[in-house]
Amino acid sequence: MKKTFLSAMACLCFISYSQNTKAPAYPLVTHNPNFSIWSASDHLNESSTTHWTGSEHALIGLLKVDGITYRFLGDPAPTHKTVVSAGDEANYPASYTESAPASDWINPDYNDSQWKKTTGPFGDAKGTLKTDWTSKDIWVRREFILESTDLYEPALKLQYDDNIEVYLNGSLVYKSACCAGRHILVPMSYEMKSKLIKGKNIFAIHVTNTGGPGVLDAGIVEKKRPVKNQKDIVLANQKSVKINATQTLYQFTCGKVNLNLTFTSPLLINDLALLSRPVSYISAKVKSNDKKAHAVQLYFGASTDIAVNTPNQAVKATQYTANNLAFLKAGTADQNILKERGDDVRIDWGYMYVAVPFNTGVKQFVSERNDNHDVFTANTANPMTGKHLMLHTLIDMGKVNSTEKEQIILMGYDEIESIEYFNRKLRPWWKLTPETTIEQQFSLAVKEYPSIIKKCEALNKMIYGDALKAGGEKYAKLCELAYRQCLAAHTLVKSPEGEILYLSKENNSGGFINTVDVTYPSAPLFLVYNVNLMKGMLNGIYYYSESGKWAKPYPAHDLGTYPVANGQIYNEDMPVEECGNMIILTAAIAKAENNPEYAKKHWNTLKIWADYISREGFDPANQLCTDDFAGHLARNTNLSMKAIVALGSYVQMANQAGDKAEAQKYDSMSKDMVAKWMKMADDGDHYALTFNNKGTWSQKYNLVWDKLLKLNLFPQKVYDTEIKYYLTKQNEFGLPLDSRATYTKSDWVIWTSVLASDPKDFYAIIDPMYDYATKTKTRVPLSDWHETKTGLKQGFQARSVVGGYFIKVLEEKLHDKK
Repeated sequence: MKKTFLSAMACLCFISYSQNTKAPAYPLVTHNPNFSIWSASDHLNESSTTHWTGSEHALIGLLKVDGITYRFLGDPAPTHKTVVSAGDEANYPASYTESAPASDWINPDYNDSQWKKTTGPFGDAKGTLKTDWTSKDIWVRREFILESTDLYEPALKLQYDDNIEVYLNGSLVYKSACCAGRHILVPMSYEMKSKLIKGKNIFAIHVTNTGGPGVLDAGIVEKKRPVKNQKDIVLANQKSVKINATQTLYQFTCGKVNLNLTFTSPLLINDLALLSRPVSYISAKVKSNDKKAHAVQLYFGASTDIAVNTPNQAVKATQYTANNLAFLKAGTADQNILKERGDDVRIDWGYMYVAVPFNTGVKQFVSERNDNHDVFTANTANPMTGKHLMLHTLIDMGKVNSTEKEQIILMGYDEIESIEYFNRKLRPWWKLTPETTIEQQFSLAVKEYPSIIKKCEALNKMIYGDALKAGGEKYAKLCELAYRQCLAAHTLVKSPEGEILYLSKENNSGGFINTVDVTYPSAPLFLVYNVNLMKGMLNGIYYYSESGKWAKPYPAHDLGTYPVANGQIYNEDMPVEECGNMIILTAAIAKAENNPEYAKKHWNTLKIWADYISREGFDPANQLCTDDFAGHLARNTNLSMKAIVALGSYVQMANQAGDKAEAQKYDSMSKDMVAKWMKMADDGDHYALTFNNKGTWSQKYNLVWDKLLKLNLFPQKVYDTEIKYYLTKQNEFGLPLDSRATYTKSDWVIWTSVLASDPKDFYAIIDPMYDYATKTKTRVPLSDWHETKTGLKQGFQARSVVGGYFIKVLEEKLHDKK
């Protein structure tokens, strides 16, 4: 059957890899969790570009052709000015109570003299919050003065968790039974606006925290008024978009000139120097489409929001030249290096850069954010300190005819320091030599541009070709979507002990650093293309245990909250889960390298973990597994399967390492566990979700390592029975995770597809995953947790776990390994 499957894949290899691409979001500038810019619309000029978290990281691109200006990149989001400050800009006096007040508490003339006097905003998290609030309910009154009610398209600026009621001068103007983890803008209707009065106004706000963190903040903003006589800007006509492993390529028509725009982030997984260099290319190639010459000017703008956590932070920006490059540089005035940590946060230390080769046709300047002025005639201002600034680059490309002209623009970010690792600050990998500067990196990037593009094109073809051979066209396109997202969720540094550390951020699901059960699904990409990076994902966890800082007989869940890796932050251990993950991945490294040296280096630790799961893994107690969003589960058959496969993996490593005693100790034990598992999990035409709950089912994705590592623990009957049953449970957008809900995890679905022996069954499971990725209406970097009936995001985005999509490619790589 294996040969038949390979033949079916091979016949698809004639398909060109230059296909147009549909994606939930398009990667533009992607390097690590801090420097990650995306477009969330199918047309590049339909929306403002954003950080992976969704915060605006605006890039603007214009092409002026014979005096007519075309916008090809970004959509200038409306800028606002403050009317009533929210807490991210200024603290404010307020009164509050945590006991239910009388019903007239919302009225302007209510006597709140018995309420507590304090400073807002309110909540139980660190940062801008000034008053602790940890109870279930809070009632807040805030007075503010308006000099005028002539506001241009005003909006409430709110942040709350969870349920909120907002009263303005006694009238209910907003209510929500949900939460806003960051500030949102709620446009004020005519009726809402009519409640504002000149002079004293009163906000009366009630928030109920139904669980988790609590927060309350409120203010008012208005849009900046448009400037009269503004010159019209025409939208460029986008002809196509294509994604490959390292590039996103667009084609536009701008009147009489064609524009090919390519974003290249050279994340070459097999070249650590380039992988770590935080410099991306934006290539603009222009030529006439009517065989006549046309005057062309190119404009590129970048918001300094790229260098802040919140737009209210003060930024200093300047322009200078170095190494024959013209630079724009911006960073926060405070430079609190490595102080900001968490999930929905952005870097606010270090400096962003925009650079172009210097010549007389280049002009750069800094200005306040003003989307109404004509940037082609604007005055320069350098340096500048302020908030929400723009970095402007103008390039006169002269007369353009049918001979193509190319202009490259470079974007980069110098983090100064990237990671705090057990109380020691680590520089980025590219900066290991103290005298290395970001300007030198830019200079190398320009000098090496032709060769780097060739390397990127070669890697693009390799990634697509390998995936095409392994799983067909749709599978290959899924791998292309996953590649940059996975790599850009990591940071590469070197430990004080001299080891590679390739540390993930658990994006959009807690913000933890080096989470073991995020490393586990991410692993296939690295096991295929760079095993040293795979080691870099395990080294920190091994160090944590072997240094004595973590003394439990199983691995930690994480090393902290990104970018601070000082020890586990997650409030609950996952003992069987993390034991199984670390043992299996170490065995996979030994298999990929045909060498047990990495396992031998950590053999004493592996012995402890193997002993633990031999005792606790087969019939797991009530605990979390990697699918912790689904809640605790006792007697989890898929988790039990992981423990069994981990023991089998340990036996394989013991044999490779020459430890025959350990191999003999666990060999018969793991095989006996399989027979017992099949009997206890049997539910007729499938195997149950838990040992004690028949009539349930789950994806047994952990079984894939029995197949890939050739452990031969579970008989073919288990594979065939499960696959046959799964095919009866699929919905339009995939196979549910288990019988508890209709949502799924796309990484696990793709792992499950590899259990199939028949290519038709593989395609039947993969095709809905492709449909999800190309049809979902949730426009964020690829979510790995979605609803199988609607295709909508259930949770998570931009996570590294999509590296797991390469599991079928890994199967091909390991096929001939002994």
